[in-house]
Amino acid sequence: MKRHWLIGPWYSLSAGGLLLGTLFFAASLTPTLLPRTFLTQGVLSGFALAAGYGIGVFGQWLCVYLELPAPRGLSAAKLVAAVGCLVVACIFLWWAAQWQNSIRKLMGLDLVESAHPLKVGLLALVTSALVIALAWLFQQTARFVSTRVSRFAPRRVSNVVGVIVSVALFWSITSGVLFRAAFHFADSSYRQYDALIEPETAQPTDPYKTGSSASLLDWSELGRAGREFVANGPTGEEIHAFTNKEALQPIRVYVGLRSADSPENRARLALNELIRVGGFKRSTLVVVTPTGSGWIDPAAMDSLEYLHNGDVASVAVQYSYLASWLSLLVEPDYGADTARALFQDVYDYWIRLPKNSRPRLYLHGLSLGAMNSERSTDLFDVVGDPFQGALWSGPPYQSSLWRSFTRDRNPGSPAWLPRFRDGSIVRFMNQEGVAAAPGSVWGPMRIVYLQYASDPVTFFDYRDLYREPDWMKIPRGPDVSPELRWYPVVTLLQLTLDMAMATTAPIGHGHVYAPAHYIDAWIEVTNVQGWSSAQIAELKRHLGRLP
Repeated sequence: MKRHWLIGPWYSLSAGGLLLGTLFFAASLTPTLLPRTFLTQGVLSGFALAAGYGIGVFGQWLCVYLELPAPRGLSAAKLVAAVGCLVVACIFLWWAAQWQNSIRKLMGLDLVESAHPLKVGLLALVTSALVIALAWLFQQTARFVSTRVSRFAPRRVSNVVGVIVSVALFWSITSGVLFRAAFHFADSSYRQYDALIEPETAQPTDPYKTGSSASLLDWSELGRAGREFVANGPTGEEIHAFTNKEALQPIRVYVGLRSADSPENRARLALNELIRVGGFKRSTLVVVTPTGSGWIDPAAMDSLEYLHNGDVASVAVQYSYLASWLSLLVEPDYGADTARALFQDVYDYWIRLPKNSRPRLYLHGLSLGAMNSERSTDLFDVVGDPFQGALWSGPPYQSSLWRSFTRDRNPGSPAWLPRFRDGSIVRFMNQEGVAAAPGSVWGPMRIVYLQYASDPVTFFDYRDLYREPDWMKIPRGPDVSPELRWYPVVTLLQLTLDMAMATTAPIGHGHVYAPAHYIDAWIEVTNVQGWSSAQIAELKRHLGRLP
């Protein structure tokens, strides 16, 4: 009995699954867009090992189902395969540090001496064992149901029924119990975090500040991100001290999720508050769409306010307090509905103002905010009286306008920094500047996409499962490892992890956008004048030092 318990798993081991699993494991150690820790690498490699093993087992089952002849000498082949797999795994674990350093060097991070191969290997084995155990449980459930059904139905019909019932059961447990419990926990946590009033963020006393006693909006209902947005940012005095020019106090209007009961009512509140504080009397007006949690990147707004000496008004409405990925998963249309309501109210008021005295109107959003800002208006609806432009940074791959501009880019321009037609309407830029042909002239509307080639939020695509994406082709982006290679299935797993870790990248890479690059982007979008190259360089240093 003891001997059978020890040897049984060896006989049930799939040689094909072992070989393919090891190849997937080895491929998972190669670099993608972001550097990994031994913990994230171990979990990733474990999923890759389990995926490869599962595909190999399925291939073996398919051969039996098709009644193909089985190869002889399976025991010997299995032993050779096991030894070979162990050698391959050790070699690739040894090289893992070099591959990680190929990314870290490009991002200015300290190089690592070791990728902790033993820890990675053990974590991968544990992770893959858990995944395979879950798959085994699914198989046993399907077999149990099939056995019961086979008493009154043909064998193959009972097998199909067993699989269907097992899928339904596992799906209901995952989505109906586990996911719902996790969502309720996250919802409660994010709601409480959003409502938390930080002692260091005091209610404004200036009557022209949103949330003050004179405001149409209650300070406690702005949400954590809203209070942070309103209370922080440069003052007119700080801008004057840096530029030595006359500067105004920037206007920031923010409406929290709890300020009204619908997107339309929140948008109307935002418009009324913007009118109250004189936002339409500024030279530059920006309709900002926050991320899923309601956050607005201070690097984006601070840089714009400095460049225009505080003569800027910005307005935003919160549509969620969940993290962007969770908001996109459970509230896919809510952000677009809110962004559309806000833009429509602001635009309808703006077009009624005299053209020679109204502010220049712009759109802005980061990440999920960029996608929802894109969806806030149809460009054909404003062609008669267009707004002046938009800055969309780190747009997710689902962003429809971004996809169309990238797909229809000029031949020869890379997917990570496309050139679109003559560059008169849309331009892309990264750390190294804007992609535009020499002599390109802007038209009446300026749209700029700020994106890094190393941003997995922008370049993740489920189709990477089975085909190499264009952004991987030569030439590569400036912060993408030359060691990166595409592997079916594995690359999708790697990019999924990268996307989850996108905001852990050093500033200026991944999904963390630097003030210096926002400065360059706003100069393009808003046609900033009166700044010398030396002054712009000093502003980049100044904002780069701010917390």
